[in-house]
Amino acid sequence: MITRLNDRNYPRWASQIRATGGCRQPIHLRGRVLHVDRATGRLLHSYTTATEPDGVLRLPCKTRRASRCPACAEIYRADTYHLIRAGLVGGKGVPASVTSHPCLFVTLTAPSFGAVHTRREKDGRPLPCRPRRDAERCPHGRVMSCTARHGAEESCLGEPLCPDCYDYTGSVLFNALAPQLWKYFTDALRRRVAKAAGLTLRELREQCTISFAKVAEYQRRGVVHFHAVIRLDGPDGPNSPPPAWATAEMLADAVQQAAHAVTVTTPATADEPARILRWGRQLDVREITMDGELSDQAVAGYIAKYATKAAECVGTLDRRINPLDDLAAFDLRDHPRRLIAECMRLGDLDEYADLRLTQWSHMLGFRGHFSTKSRHYSTTLGKLRAARADFVREEAITTGRLPILDEDTVLVISHWEYAGKGLSAGDALLVAAFTGTPPASSSGMEGDAR
Repeated sequence: MITRLNDRNYPRWASQIRATGGCRQPIHLRGRVLHVDRATGRLLHSYTTATEPDGVLRLPCKTRRASRCPACAEIYRADTYHLIRAGLVGGKGVPASVTSHPCLFVTLTAPSFGAVHTRREKDGRPLPCRPRRDAERCPHGRVMSCTARHGAEESCLGEPLCPDCYDYTGSVLFNALAPQLWKYFTDALRRRVAKAAGLTLRELREQCTISFAKVAEYQRRGVVHFHAVIRLDGPDGPNSPPPAWATAEMLADAVQQAAHAVTVTTPATADEPARILRWGRQLDVREITMDGELSDQAVAGYIAKYATKAAECVGTLDRRINPLDDLAAFDLRDHPRRLIAECMRLGDLDEYADLRLTQWSHMLGFRGHFSTKSRHYSTTLGKLRAARADFVREEAITTGRLPILDEDTVLVISHWEYAGKGLSAGDALLVAAFTGTPPASSSGMEGDAR
């Protein structure tokens, strides 16, 4: 750290770090860019990383995971917030009239795979976890009751009262098939809406469009559930009003019917019979209104918060696990270790090869996208990023840091190569001072690969 501070190129290094937003694992690139006049061949502008600190240009990693890089994840969270909110109140290319369209906030949960420790409250006071009068013992001799009043951060939350009774196979398979169950739900929802309106699916597409945006959240027991914004539009999406028969009440009924109707059947194996998986009994359906209890800002903030998270709350690893790794060597609690081990076991079976459970064992079997949306819901993350890049480019031209170049008459010749990523221990301390956040542990950083 002292060497970096005393380096004559420290101001430029600090400028690079600030340009990445304080990224914890910046990408290092080595290369050059030449701008040549197409007509005369004259060199107009050039840039090379040879004069940069350490001979590299540092760029943000742009990960969405807050556990890996809080700075880049915050940008992803903010983009998701604006994407979700634009579909509720307009903006970013969505008309403000979208506020009059019926819109629901829906939470689809997973079924029970066994009793787990939980925290319940009443009037702000914690209640006993799972009190059972005359509680019976399970086949493994454990009393299936817990009278403790757990704190919000206790490590036992989400862990089974009896690990040997817990259905780890069902939990892993539900995570793996949750994206397919969601697809079946959206297909069934269109059929239910069409039936309620007395239309065929083709006639429905000519009158109404069902738009949605969803995010996946891990519960502490290690299974995912989905939070979704579901909206009824006209045939042209948010730019056209929905038909008169499209109401929030009708949509809510269709959501409940579709959620209870869809199932996914797992393949049968020599050791495991076929299972029928469905959504859990807890289904939350609430209308989103601009002046009601559930506002657009609350919904957008809630969904965006989970867009940057993964399975960290369960206690699993934040990286892929090699099948040859010794799970006992990792600092894991028993519950996530068993979930990972079950992914490894099922991943070796030919019947589950398409689920790629071994590759996604660190995600406890879930391999779907964490945040998705339908085509007509609102803008896209790509458009938001492009608008931000255009703003930065225009600002650089205005301040003179970038020359004005006509793309029709200027030939751009560039060559880049990957030169590593991450920060040294000393650099990580300085970046933490820039951002005001504690540095990442050394085990989570990668050194320069130069």
